[in-house]
Amino acid sequence: MYFNDLKIGMSADLDPVTIDKEKMVAFAKEYDNIPLHTDEKYAKTTPFGGLIAPGVMSFMAVWASYLKVDFFGDELIAGKSTKMEWFKPVYPGDVLTGKASITNLVKRNARNGLTELTIDIYNQNGDLVLSDVTESVVKCREE
Repeated sequence: MYFNDLKIGMSADLDPVTIDKEKMVAFAKEYDNIPLHTDEKYAKTTPFGGLIAPGVMSFMAVWASYLKVDFFGDELIAGKSTKMEWFKPVYPGDVLTGKASITNLVKRNARNGLTELTIDIYNQNGDLVLSDVTESVVKCREE
């Protein structure tokens, strides 16, 4: 979708994703190899009471669901930044759902604009577990 067609407040509910323990541990061993994510015995001694998913992995699982909606499509030029904030732990077996919303639009020039996409992610209990704000550069339609 071209920048000109986007509106603040546009939103989409994202398909649920389940955090698979084996995939979670494999991701953690490769990208975030700390005992809280990989060592069940150790994780049980923490305030979390068990293994928790790496925050980035939790986000990427829902991001894959967002890409089925993908507000920008072929008009995306590039990502600019992302900011994640974690509120609650995500455990193996949790079912995450997300809501993606356009939260800001700034036209930069005749060729493109800067979009702000916020994805709020909830667990199966309806608890907000993380929020991500991604800025992207999106093409403008030639006028």
